[in-house]
Amino acid sequence: MREQTLFKLPELPFAMDALAPFMSAETLEYHHGKHHKAYVDKLNELLPATGYHDLSLEDIIRQSADKPAERTLFNQAGQHWNHSHFWLGMKKNGGGLMPGNLEQQLIADFGSVDQFKQEFKDACIAQFGSGWAWLVFDGDKLRITKTGNADTPLTDGHHALLTCDVWEHSYYIDYRNMRPKYVDAFLSHLVNWEMVTERFEAAIA
Repeated sequence: MREQTLFKLPELPFAMDALAPFMSAETLEYHHGKHHKAYVDKLNELLPATGYHDLSLEDIIRQSADKPAERTLFNQAGQHWNHSHFWLGMKKNGGGLMPGNLEQQLIADFGSVDQFKQEFKDACIAQFGSGWAWLVFDGDKLRITKTGNADTPLTDGHHALLTCDVWEHSYYIDYRNMRPKYVDAFLSHLVNWEMVTERFEAAIA
């Protein structure tokens, strides 16, 4: 019998206080150390009773997505994947200028970088309740999408390049109920545009 896969909480790619004041150490301690960890722990708890114990996280998400009886499993797997993607999309002293090839593609598909940022912010604000806003590559062009709860662009066959977590636990400690202010800080001071570009180049390769 093949040994069961156990998923692990990934380490943050920056120090716990590195994103302050735009995302505090307290927020990360709760968001990463408690919320994300809880998804990983529950995923590992559920796996032995499924036929997915030797699959990758991405395959678990794809295969459980449309099965109502496996929604609890999908929720844990989707949240683990979404959060892991979110952490890697940020860095200390983020925001600012972006690599030229990404900038050129954003201009081609949205008209300008400022227009992209406005549409991305609008998607973050318009997402009702808990969820995510995404910049994705759909195989032809860059698009902005949003998903609720644990849903993810993986199930649509899109390449996820950037996400902003708009669950309240992502911003409530630092911004209370001011989601627009949080999104502005995310785009201006937190995004790792080099990582977004790396993901884009991999998607079009």
